[in-house]
Amino acid sequence: MSHTVLVCDDAIFMRTMISDILTQAGFEIVGEAETGLQAVEKYKQVKPDLVTMDIVMPDMGGIDAVREIIKFDGTARILMCSAMGQQALVVEAIQAGAKDFVVKPFQPSRVLEAVQRVLG
Repeated sequence: MSHTVLVCDDAIFMRTMISDILTQAGFEIVGEAETGLQAVEKYKQVKPDLVTMDIVMPDMGGIDAVREIIKFDGTARILMCSAMGQQALVVEAIQAGAKDFVVKPFQPSRVLEAVQRVLG
């Protein structure tokens, strides 16, 4: 059985890119969210094996969304996706409960390596 993934990013092209990379690697995309609030709601609905989370999103930022998801499910596996220069935010995201991060723009191989690490 393939792992299920919730893809969270406010930019549709980023959601599409991440979804394409993961789908080609055999993952099942079970939902997408463009705001932090949607990410938390969708997580509760679909309970995916993995979440990819952008840091900067409308409504509720990615780091707050991570905190809410971890509050709901302490075993949630979340991979942060950040642009260059957001290192301090990445550290904060890891402290909030994210398991790893990848830096945009993505190399597909880097995304898959990080996903494998997060899924163990």
